[in-house]
Amino acid sequence: MNQETKICQNCQKEFTVEPEDFEFYEKIKVPAPTFCPECRMTRRMVFKNEKSFYKRKCDFCNKNIIAVFPQNVSFPVYCPFCWWSDKWNSMDYGRNYDFSKPFFEQFYELLKQVPRINLFTDYLRAINSEYTNYTGPLKNCYLLIQAENNENCFYSSSLFYSKDCSDCSMVTKTNNAYNLFNCEKCFNIFFSTNCASCFDVYFSKNLINCSNCFGCVNLRHKNYYIFNKAYSKENYIDFIKKLNLGSYKKIIELQKETWNFWLNYPNKFIQGLHNNNISGNYITNSHNVFYSYEIEGGECLKYCFQTHMPFNRDCYDYNDWGNNASLCYESINCGENISNVKFSLGSWIGNNWEYCDTIVSSDYVFGCVKLKHAKYCILNKQYTKEEYKELVPKIIEHMNSMPYIDKKGRVYKYGEFFPPELSPFCYNETIAQEYFPLTKEQAIEKGYQWKDPEVRNFQIDIKTQDLPDNIKDVNSDIVGKIIECANAKSQNSALSNCTTAFKIIDSELEFYKKMNLPLPRLCPNCRHYQRIQQRNPLKLWKRKCQCDGTHSSNGIYKNTIEHFHGNNPCPNEFETTYAPDRPEIVYCEKCYQSEVA
Repeated sequence: MNQETKICQNCQKEFTVEPEDFEFYEKIKVPAPTFCPECRMTRRMVFKNEKSFYKRKCDFCNKNIIAVFPQNVSFPVYCPFCWWSDKWNSMDYGRNYDFSKPFFEQFYELLKQVPRINLFTDYLRAINSEYTNYTGPLKNCYLLIQAENNENCFYSSSLFYSKDCSDCSMVTKTNNAYNLFNCEKCFNIFFSTNCASCFDVYFSKNLINCSNCFGCVNLRHKNYYIFNKAYSKENYIDFIKKLNLGSYKKIIELQKETWNFWLNYPNKFIQGLHNNNISGNYITNSHNVFYSYEIEGGECLKYCFQTHMPFNRDCYDYNDWGNNASLCYESINCGENISNVKFSLGSWIGNNWEYCDTIVSSDYVFGCVKLKHAKYCILNKQYTKEEYKELVPKIIEHMNSMPYIDKKGRVYKYGEFFPPELSPFCYNETIAQEYFPLTKEQAIEKGYQWKDPEVRNFQIDIKTQDLPDNIKDVNSDIVGKIIECANAKSQNSALSNCTTAFKIIDSELEFYKKMNLPLPRLCPNCRHYQRIQQRNPLKLWKRKCQCDGTHSSNGIYKNTIEHFHGNNPCPNEFETTYAPDRPEIVYCEKCYQSEVA
């Protein structure tokens, strides 16, 4: 097949389908997409609510539960004990396929009747960790999203195998940490980003195998450094003691100082290690991975995102999870030994699923909802192998001859992911708002649902300006008090889904005291939004290396050694998630490694 330029049904912008893309679509027997990669990504994300929680009752046992669905939704919501029990059977909701209606109408009717689980957690191994979602085994954790094998951790996302951490994102095998982004194998590390194998580090960026560093950037195998200058052990310790890190005002002052300092040093155009032939960002141990982000152990992937668990191959437009997944297309939150999965969400273990929602340990299912240990089913109805193989092609043909047309006039034939208007969530409840933020007016114009902020009417006990500046002056009576979020009345509060107020829990206060950290002034949602601003967007720009010979092209950074291109500007070009108008200095791999080796 030749390269083909298409016009996106959704945004009306051009996008390109490459010959290798057509080869993949032929391999899995699907037509080429009619939405561009970004619109396809957004459409999948509209079906995933990670952290908009509601208090409600289980519709089976009537117990009070936490859920991602409010009480007034049109479908039943069960607690995990009821949902996983044998007291009900999703096959009881099965129905015949109706060739007089579009497929998506029939699927939506089924979706509104089958019970859904309140949260995605390993509930039998989540000890004292009720307020968590998309999580595995946990102990004493609170408000974790996409996390597993953690203990005593709070307010974090994409956190794995860690202990005593709070306000962290994309962090693995790390203990005693606060306010981190993209760090691994660290200990006693605070307010830092892109660090690995470090301990006793503060306000630092892009460090590997360093210890006792403050305000540093691009160091390797260094000890006792302050703003990239070497100090004696005694002088370093004396500097740290005088900092008063328990003061909130001091922390804000240091954050501004160090962030400005970081801008004086080059950044590698991509965050990644041990890769071959890739494009995107935050990619490790991968080969032939393109336009993808947050990938571990991938091979032959394109337009994929957050496959944190490795050994995934031959997948396109695949979000979240991984763990031995192959031939997945237009699916989200599916993983763990899966193959040939198309247009599906929230499912694990099995193969040959199409247009399914929450399928567990099943094979050969089409248009099914909440099935467990099933085979050869369509719309939750059981068929023989022969009947299934005869009926599925007829349904695909019917999806093309009688497509679903959404309220914005977009046509959904076979090969399109679910229309966003079938999602049980509003746009600003989902991760789509986090990665592709819209105003209410923009979302409605694009055909998405929108949830207006609830009138909370909190009785504020303490305003943030009245909190003690230093943690040493905080008493235990702060626990349980309602604290107004400093962002509550700002114009950005809607973007961050500000909850307007928050509380400090017992274990959280103990953590701040132990680590000598001041109380936060923002609610957890606003802190999350502030932290992820360190993450570059899911978009690539073509740029040239900013190494201009002996210094950066903006004249700020002076190279420490001669590079391969001598005194001439570096000829290398690349695709990067750093937009051209950003203030950071961006170097190619060779120039960057010359400066940090």
